[in-house]
Amino acid sequence: GAFQKKGHSARILSPEEAEKLAKDQVLVSDFKQLKLEKEAQKNWDLFYKRNSTNFFKDRHWTTREFQELKACREFADQKLTILEAGCGVGNCLFPLLEEDPHIFAYACDFSPRAVEYVKKNALYSTERCQVFQCDLTKDDLLENIPADSVDIVTLIFVLSAIHPDKMHLVLKNIYKVLKPGKCVLFRDYGLYDHAMLRFKSGSKLGENFYVRQDGTRSYFFTEEFLSQLFKAQGYEQVVNEYVQRETVNRKEDLRVPRVFLQSKFQKP
Repeated sequence: GAFQKKGHSARILSPEEAEKLAKDQVLVSDFKQLKLEKEAQKNWDLFYKRNSTNFFKDRHWTTREFQELKACREFADQKLTILEAGCGVGNCLFPLLEEDPHIFAYACDFSPRAVEYVKKNALYSTERCQVFQCDLTKDDLLENIPADSVDIVTLIFVLSAIHPDKMHLVLKNIYKVLKPGKCVLFRDYGLYDHAMLRFKSGSKLGENFYVRQDGTRSYFFTEEFLSQLFKAQGYEQVVNEYVQRETVNRKEDLRVPRVFLQSKFQKP
């Protein structure tokens, strides 16, 4: 079982959790941090090599959580053009294309291996989807997508993997291809999510920023930080809130607090 609530208040830590985070102040050395930044693509590629297409579950919740995928149409069968920025192996992309025959999707990922997995998927068709490899912090999306042509951009568990100093570059890049009046749909890790509390000491890269054992990195967002990030690039905030869930493992009697940030920002 699980419960879910949405709102603007961050999760409150237990005294033990607060103590653990307060103790963990030693940062990974600058040398290692530079190495992680340089090898970010290699580390994600190795992640997909190890896990193939089996790591993430297909995300069939996208249309439930983001009504815009239906609501932004003026009539029922209107064609929509979407960009899935950071598509991984297509766990979000293919359920969407299957569910909605009137979507054309651009999809890109940092990892060449992930892009290959998307192309090999039985559901991949160039008539419905164009996938390409792209580092969103430096490769211009306009090389693959016309300016002001996309109805919706999904940015789902992607920005957290990027160094906080470079996140604005991703938003700037996406802005160019989004139609005026249209939205970025965002969902990612929120402050004090269970995953953040599980990092062992020696994993901290900066405030709310950590490295996993495989070299991939994860940032945990506050509502304020995300809001400032988008607004600084010219977006207007429509919705920006924490989603707090408690997942219960009855067999082990464990309660696991999950915290995500779910948001919608519009290009004026």
